Amino acid sequence: MGFSMLTQLHIQNIAVIHKATIQFSTGFNVFTGETGAGKTVLISAIDAVLGERTSREIIRTGEERALVSALFEGIPPRAVKALEEQGYDVEDGTVLIVREITAAGKNNCKINGMPATVSILKEIASLLIHIHGQRDSQQLLAPERHGDLIDMYGELDAALTAYRTVYQQMRAIKAELDGLLTDDTQKAQRMDMLTFQIEEIDAARLEAPDEEEALQNRRKVIRNSEKILSGLTRGYMALSGDDTEGITALFGDLLSGVTEAADFIDTLKPMAGRLEEISYELSEAAGDLRDILDDFEFDPRELDTIEIRLDTIYKLKRKYGADIDAILKYRENAARELDAITTSGQRAEKLEKALQEATRQAMALAKELSKKRADSAARFISQVEAELAYLDMPSVKLSLHQESAPLGPDGMDAMEFLVVTNVGETPRPLSKIASGGEIARMMLAIKNVLAEKDEIGTLIFDEVDTGVSGRAAQKIGAKLRAVSARRQVICVTHLAQVAAYADNHLYIYKETDDGRTYTRVQPLEGDAVFTELARITSGDLITDAAIANARELYEHAHMQM
Repeated sequence: MGFSMLTQLHIQNIAVIHKATIQFSTGFNVFTGETGAGKTVLISAIDAVLGERTSREIIRTGEERALVSALFEGIPPRAVKALEEQGYDVEDGTVLIVREITAAGKNNCKINGMPATVSILKEIASLLIHIHGQRDSQQLLAPERHGDLIDMYGELDAALTAYRTVYQQMRAIKAELDGLLTDDTQKAQRMDMLTFQIEEIDAARLEAPDEEEALQNRRKVIRNSEKILSGLTRGYMALSGDDTEGITALFGDLLSGVTEAADFIDTLKPMAGRLEEISYELSEAAGDLRDILDDFEFDPRELDTIEIRLDTIYKLKRKYGADIDAILKYRENAARELDAITTSGQRAEKLEKALQEATRQAMALAKELSKKRADSAARFISQVEAELAYLDMPSVKLSLHQESAPLGPDGMDAMEFLVVTNVGETPRPLSKIASGGEIARMMLAIKNVLAEKDEIGTLIFDEVDTGVSGRAAQKIGAKLRAVSARRQVICVTHLAQVAAYADNHLYIYKETDDGRTYTRVQPLEGDAVFTELARITSGDLITDAAIANARELYEHAHMQM
């Protein structure tokens, strides 16, 4: 196997599917079944495990959780690298993706047994599998998406990235320049405001960041000076004494008596030593208190000065920040902005030159990108028309209407595919003339052409044969079979002409058991394939002739392989 493939899909409690394990093969896999049997549910389950948006409504009635797992083998190098960058180990090129959805709306996702997010599932799945359905057909009708197809086909990622880098630089320069070239009156008003703010902060002559705290502490001392002086005096007098002996003198008598007794009683010597240390500390404390009392003085007028200073700081805080640090930071930023405005003329000149150069570079890269798109479009259209001719649309002619537009994120091109479905007609937009069947075949042709440009190993087509029948349907089946030679193809179809080309035929049906409806998936082989092809063609009345026709259809399809 030269490409990756989906080998197994396991579904539990998704809508009418209670439990199903589906084995896929290489080549062309098809799902058929009666309308309402669950083919749409199957695609929804695959969407869920690939990280697409879903809801808890998908959970089977009466169940608390639903689970889908997908096993891929032969993972391409780009996908392996992406997984390893996300921290996931890949052994033997195998990846198991699991997504569980709970009734509470929670998603539990795992890749090779390790936790993952839905966004990671989507990123990794985009490198392994692609589902083509009605949404892709609608995108084909949207002109704004046509350029993406050309870029993908032409492998223009590098050129587009180079352009976008310069374009973003150009936009950034222009935004800065626009900011500088504001109204002169606004500039003058802003300069006046900044100048006033800087001068107001400078006039305060703010000192250290802790100035406010120091002032508040000094204010507290002055406000309580009488209490402080009274307390210090009482303490000093208690130690030194006044008319009576103080603690220091009394303690000296205690020390003298114990020391004298210690000359005769050895056990008193440690006590005498401790008392001596205490005596020294008391004497030192008395001296310290005397020094503080001698130095303690205050001027009541100082309190007014402190209050004025604190009020100044408070007013600045209300305007410019929560503390002195914030105020000074504001002043720094204001000075920087004022300088920038003052020198904005010089800066504007530099930016204008830089903008001219960036615009020149962007224009050059945009023109180069435009030329590459035109070249790629010619080759792309030629290949798509060849595919369409094979799909019984030989008269369809595509063209690309490409015109210059203002520089934008994707370059300078406005692009739209035009189509002629019959000879002699004027090219017109796809949405104006293409039918559902034509759009489906065009999308198949485009997908087949683009498939050569990537490593995605599995392509899923959901009713790509909508709106076609007969020979055209047979050609679609043959084309899907041809694509499956180099990619795994999985297709949901309601046409026997398509299903006849399958390598692996899977039949979806409903049955009722104990009052509940269950969807089953049954692999078909041998005569069972012919019976299902006959049912698709003839309905419930399956005759021997219908089976014989189905066998002939099958054998004709497989003779072409």
